[in-house]
Amino acid sequence: MNSLKKKFVKGNEAVAMAAIEAGLRCYFGYPITPQSDIPEYLSRELPKTGGTFIQAESEIASINMVLGASATGVRTMTSSSGPGISLKQEGISYMAGSELPCVIVDIMRSGPGLGGIDASQADYHQATKGGGHGGYRIIVLAPNSVQEMYDLTMLAFDLSDLYRIPAMVLADSVLGQMKESITPNPYIAIPLPSKGWAVRGTGGGKQNIVKSLYLGDGEMEAFHWKMHARYKELAEKESRWEEYETSDADLVIAAFGVTSRIARTAVEMARAEGIKVGLFRPITLFPFPEKGIASLSSRCKRWLTVELSTGQMVDDVRLSVARDAEVSFYGRPPGMGSLPTPEELFNQIKKQIL
Repeated sequence: MNSLKKKFVKGNEAVAMAAIEAGLRCYFGYPITPQSDIPEYLSRELPKTGGTFIQAESEIASINMVLGASATGVRTMTSSSGPGISLKQEGISYMAGSELPCVIVDIMRSGPGLGGIDASQADYHQATKGGGHGGYRIIVLAPNSVQEMYDLTMLAFDLSDLYRIPAMVLADSVLGQMKESITPNPYIAIPLPSKGWAVRGTGGGKQNIVKSLYLGDGEMEAFHWKMHARYKELAEKESRWEEYETSDADLVIAAFGVTSRIARTAVEMARAEGIKVGLFRPITLFPFPEKGIASLSSRCKRWLTVELSTGQMVDDVRLSVARDAEVSFYGRPPGMGSLPTPEELFNQIKKQIL
């Protein structure tokens, strides 16, 4: 794993490779297209490192196994797609309420309900607004390449441990299934706090209890304000984004994931025609890069948000831009040929500019 030699792999395989490199000890999951390459890879390779792989009887069981393993202090992970993530929401809420770290990978497919395997970005609200009960949030990272599927999976483990919050890698089915060359860089951990809270048995010492229930006078309110402060700290320290050709842009496209790659090509097409367009790509969807958008929109007043949905991230863009900025939207919900072409987005650019 520590070789710097390039590898040609699927996005899903890159996630699994990075998880092992980052010290994954326990994986619990259930197969569902289009993410099944992740458990397939881990079922073969994780036991070779001394790790544990279990295909649970359901998505509900798998997330609760993740909760139990995380409580002991080991690095643990699960993965699924939209319908499976929905089933995991109660367990994710319990983990957030218990301040337990873990990594959750959502390779998005179309929905609602059973949906299909078409590319979609319609899990954005579920991921970024806390899909379960109780007003919690989780860290959400959005790669746009197979290399970032690898890199951001590693980052997810570190951020989750650092802030004691579940972290999600949110990618669409295109990124999960596409193949690209990556450099599997050796894992270098950031300074992390010790897990003195972990349940390890008494051993004659202090008995730790991991819980999400606080019944003392004022305890629950204090817990919520503590978590709120942690979310604010995340926003201050961990917001990530990428800008492309924005320094003189008259129009900025906001897009994440695979859509941002298509948008970048459309930006290049526009630039070739002398049209000043830039791209703003959120990498952290929570914390959302509000300050980056606010700063850029203080100069560039026209924005176009592009998503593989009928519009979800656009709400956060509209909340983040300067008050006098205008935000338009162009979306392609899942279906046959749901991916927009660069030419299609170029035409949308011309409608906004000309």
